[in-house]
Amino acid sequence: MLATLTREAGWEPQLAREDIVLQWADVAGDDTAKHTRPVGLNDGTLVVQCDSTAWAKQLQLMRSQILTELTRRFPDAGVQAIRFIGPDVPSWKWGPRTVSGRGPRDTYG
Repeated sequence: MLATLTREAGWEPQLAREDIVLQWADVAGDDTAKHTRPVGLNDGTLVVQCDSTAWAKQLQLMRSQILTELTRRFPDAGVQAIRFIGPDVPSWKWGPRTVSGRGPRDTYG
């Protein structure tokens, strides 16, 4: 009954995406899940944030294994690729107050 309702309402893809977040430790492994977390899904690309750039680099080598497991477990989620990113650090190149071009060279003194 509930499965029929979710299918008819078109909720299956959204529920599958939420299941990825909830079951990330099962998919990626407990050790990997301690250092990573899924942060978004845009145009079929799952974005996973890592504690460090070392973790991001290591997981790039495991990308195909994780992607295969995701598509096997959650076919309705629509994951076609995975992008691993490092920790969230401030960027001086992006944002509402950026200036194109070289900009000033003496910014700290």
